[in-house]
Amino acid sequence: MHNNLIIQGDNIPTPLLKTLARTAGADSIKALSEHAFCLSHARIETRGEIASVCAEAKLDYGFIPAERRIANYKLVAMDMDSTLIAIECIDEVADMIGLKTEVAAITQTSMRGEIGFAESLTRRVRLLAGLDASALQRVYDERLRLSPGAERLLATLQRHGIKTLLVSGGFTFFTERLQNRLNLDYSAANTLEIVNGKLTGNVLGNILDAEAKADHLQRIRERHGYAPEQTVAIGDGANDLPMLAQAGVSIAYHAKPIVCAQADYALNYNGLDAVLPLLGTT
Repeated sequence: MHNNLIIQGDNIPTPLLKTLARTAGADSIKALSEHAFCLSHARIETRGEIASVCAEAKLDYGFIPAERRIANYKLVAMDMDSTLIAIECIDEVADMIGLKTEVAAITQTSMRGEIGFAESLTRRVRLLAGLDASALQRVYDERLRLSPGAERLLATLQRHGIKTLLVSGGFTFFTERLQNRLNLDYSAANTLEIVNGKLTGNVLGNILDAEAKADHLQRIRERHGYAPEQTVAIGDGANDLPMLAQAGVSIAYHAKPIVCAQADYALNYNGLDAVLPLLGTT
């Protein structure tokens, strides 16, 4: 089976592309876009050398089967915070009461896998008790931004009839608005308890944790009769690992080292639309 090597980055010098092609034993270089190139018939056993050169040049790379086509995929699941969007919503909500530093520190320990997600979320949400619920809308309006390339990625997936799932350990306040705004097929997240217009510091129902993320992907896949290899998952934190393990193609997006080490591909320098070349030709 032949493999192609996808190289992605800004302003890649032609001599560097030629060096990568020689190193990988590729027989041709094809521009897929201004920022993405396909090196055909690359030798996957050169991965170590390629990884070293790309890390030094701040380029993303991925070896993909030459016969891979985007039409082979039916479902893409993605995390929300720091994946589909460029912020951690709970950190920004906490900033409304001057607790961003404390909450962000707990967020990071969870993302690195140092404490369980449910414990992390419970501790963070408790700190928000008494906050006026209008702060959620302020964060959505004033601070929430899509990650670079998100709209192009979603538009391309939708054009190919690929279903989309936004599944988050964050909050339904944000996932539901993003689902409507971006025409996503499915979304799932945690629900904050609000009483008399204020956050109580509690989450309603069971916490949507790492295993629940994976369960949502599996359930929607089975509902439509898709095979595991027809699914893609994208995430950045340790709580995404079970979901990534469920997918035929797993992609770490600007992720923690523990996630990059276990995903099929890691995108560290490019936007979300850099997912597309990894899914093959259109």
